Amino acid sequence: MSSETKLKRDDEIDFRNILGALIDHKRLILIITGTFVTLSVLYSILTAPVYEADAMLQVEHRLPTGGTMMAGMDQLLNTANAEAVTEIALITSRSVVGKAVNALKLYVDARPRTFPLIGSLINRHFVSSDAVSVAKPLLGLRRYGWGGEELKFDQLDVPDSLLGENLTLEAEGGGSFIMNDSHGDIILHGKVGKPVHAGGVSVLISRLKANPGTLFDVQRNSSLSVVERLQLDVVALEQGKDSGIVSISYQNEDPTLATRTLQEITQEYVRQNVARNSEEAAKSLQFVRDQLPKVRGELEKAQTALKDFELSSHSVDIGLETKALLDQVVSVETNIQQVRMQQVDAQQRFQAGQPTLRVLDDQLAQLNSKKASLKAQISNLPDTQRHLLQLTRDVEVSSRTYTDLLTQAQQLDVARAGTVGNVRVVDVPEVDTTAPVRPRRSMIILCGLFAGLAVSMLTVYIKRTFNLGIVDPSELEAIGIAVSTSIPFSEEMKNVDEPTSANNGTRPTKPRLLALDKPNAVAIEALRGLQTSLHFDGFNLPNKVLMVTGISQSVGKTFVACNLATVFAQSGRRVLLVDGDMRRGIGHANFGVSAGVGLSDLLDGSRGFDEVVHKQQGHTGLDFVSRGTIPQNPTELLMSGKLGRFLDEVKGRYDLIIVDTPPILAVTDAAIIGNHADASLMVVRCGVSEVREVQIATDRLRQAGIEIKGVVFNAVEPRTFGYMKYSQYKYESDSE
Repeated sequence: MSSETKLKRDDEIDFRNILGALIDHKRLILIITGTFVTLSVLYSILTAPVYEADAMLQVEHRLPTGGTMMAGMDQLLNTANAEAVTEIALITSRSVVGKAVNALKLYVDARPRTFPLIGSLINRHFVSSDAVSVAKPLLGLRRYGWGGEELKFDQLDVPDSLLGENLTLEAEGGGSFIMNDSHGDIILHGKVGKPVHAGGVSVLISRLKANPGTLFDVQRNSSLSVVERLQLDVVALEQGKDSGIVSISYQNEDPTLATRTLQEITQEYVRQNVARNSEEAAKSLQFVRDQLPKVRGELEKAQTALKDFELSSHSVDIGLETKALLDQVVSVETNIQQVRMQQVDAQQRFQAGQPTLRVLDDQLAQLNSKKASLKAQISNLPDTQRHLLQLTRDVEVSSRTYTDLLTQAQQLDVARAGTVGNVRVVDVPEVDTTAPVRPRRSMIILCGLFAGLAVSMLTVYIKRTFNLGIVDPSELEAIGIAVSTSIPFSEEMKNVDEPTSANNGTRPTKPRLLALDKPNAVAIEALRGLQTSLHFDGFNLPNKVLMVTGISQSVGKTFVACNLATVFAQSGRRVLLVDGDMRRGIGHANFGVSAGVGLSDLLDGSRGFDEVVHKQQGHTGLDFVSRGTIPQNPTELLMSGKLGRFLDEVKGRYDLIIVDTPPILAVTDAAIIGNHADASLMVVRCGVSEVREVQIATDRLRQAGIEIKGVVFNAVEPRTFGYMKYSQYKYESDSE
């Protein structure tokens, strides 16, 4: 096999192992995932729904209120694209949001105290009626609100030390109430509709609807903190680039409060927009009015100078060429005057270095350059014509400028009187109470499902990674230990190695031998396979002693010993099963007999064999010797030599003697008994016993001169792609 093919094969095995591990732990995965999904469902149900109120505004581009002069300024500024962005910032400004906070008293948070977990759910689903406006307390729990409670403050002022503190208001009968601080100390007593002042706290409650004894959790926050939080919660976005359409939204658990909050914000924003535009028109009008006397004086001065010159020089009318030159000069001078006034207005609105000011400077420089060119042409005229042209120019320029200012003053006066703002509400704030935006239950449940799957898979991975227990017989074979058979796990094997705590085995119990109850179980078939293996290894001859031990407690050695003895007896062999665990032996429980007298009594000489042996009814050929009375010195009894004499004495009566011993890693009894056995089997449990423990147990037996015939790999869990999936090998008769 090439290295490339081998690598592909290893990758396939790893994938199969991973998939098999997930399938083998499907119950664990289902439990964990189901728990996460259940918690997600509960969270989505118990979490208070959040509603969203939204509105739509239109920011209209319009010419500035400054008329013709300011229209030119607007073209220079190119503010059409920036208007929506500016208005969005103004919508969430502190001056706008703060008005809404103060109008609705959002700095006061008052809500009824609800029963933990389910109280808020019950409160939300209460429907008031004319007969019942407030829900009756459940189970007599009057301190909690169960639905329909209301508390409205017209005033709640507290000292700075109580800002943000949790206060408690308790409703009493007749509209009275008590307010306590966070330590439970009484701050004041009051009555609805009457202002109360005590300890620096001022309270005026306009509405209180609750059962007597109901508690309300009250918190007075600083206005600034609430404004800043609301600024973050209110979302204003432009719908499309440069569209001028702005959408505003706000989310809250109370749909009515969400709508009212957004209404206050939009109304205040529109009001401020109108006021701002009106103020701009007023400032522009004042600027024009300030310029009118100055320009009128310049006009009168220019007219007087022209008239005096005409009288003194007896000048004639200006020629056609000079007239054309005059028109150009007047146009340039008029434009220069307008640009200079725009500069004065812009310097009041913008800081030095702004692009608008630089554009005006460049425009003025171009006009001055053109003016200089015209001056050069004027200098070529005769003195009389040149002087007359200059005086006429001054009159024309001043006259046009004065006329423009009068027109602008009239326009601004009209604009100031009829200012309506450049913002209008397209859609008033509304909320859909049938469709909360949160929680998104389907998404929460889906996330819970994926989280449960991820956690369960991680749990399986950690369990497999950090579990040092043997899960495959190949792990034992890799260290040179032969596995005689693997016994699949059976539900009937549960608790088979646990002593009866009620009587410690002193009274008979119900028999529980799997080989008798379910002789066709796969675990029993595995033991029959072990019987066959021992048969071909020489255990078909009579007078053999077989020791069955385990590396530790609860590996299932007693289950193996009892059912193996039964299987041998069912095949026609005469079998004696001896419970050699005189400390905690429970073999008697499998046969439904009392521990009574047994091996310990036989070894200390107080009883004979015929007195301790149990002839099993219903399965001829199998006899049983229980552990007997628990001795103080079991090891000394085993080392006394009486055990060997006992086994030699009864060998002639039986084809096979099986001795169930204590765990080898716990005590040395197995090492003593093993020296009297013809062969020894060691039981290890799948997923529990570790390779290191098996090595230590094997070394300990070898040091005592005992060779392990083989290892019984017990309680193997069926694995989808693992060592064996035993259920597929089950082979029963048609009648079963």
